Amino acid sequence: MNPNATIDEILNFKGSAVWSIAPNATVLSALKLMAEKNVGALVVIEGEKLVGILTERDYARKVVLKGLASKDTPVKAILSDVVIHVPPTHSVEDCMRLMTEHRVRHLPVVEAGKILGIISIGDLVNWIISAQNSTIHQLQTYITGYPG
Repeated sequence: MNPNATIDEILNFKGSAVWSIAPNATVLSALKLMAEKNVGALVVIEGEKLVGILTERDYARKVVLKGLASKDTPVKAILSDVVIHVPPTHSVEDCMRLMTEHRVRHLPVVEAGKILGIISIGDLVNWIISAQNSTIHQLQTYITGYPG
């Protein structure tokens, strides 16, 4: 694994499944989908257009803390409509910088208006750890002269 990888390489490795929901769906249906798919965010799509992202953080801050009911609240009422997204050519480092600067944990990967996948901070951390382990193994093999 390359520590200087592009997001495209990560999507090829992890898969590019994107779970989405419509803005008029209820927050409860979004939460059920997130639980079923074991994800922390859904892209919100109207037609074929990306209109926002809904995260567990949005739910906690905009529904639970305000005493709203998940079954009555539409996704469009709580989604983050300013979506920070990246092209597949962005590097892991660039994405980590963006996530830190904007305090987000999920980045949709978009090219020519089409959503290609979504990257989480966990995906990036796992990639970096694997790349470091690979580098350490290569160095040990080089130094000792054997792959053990």
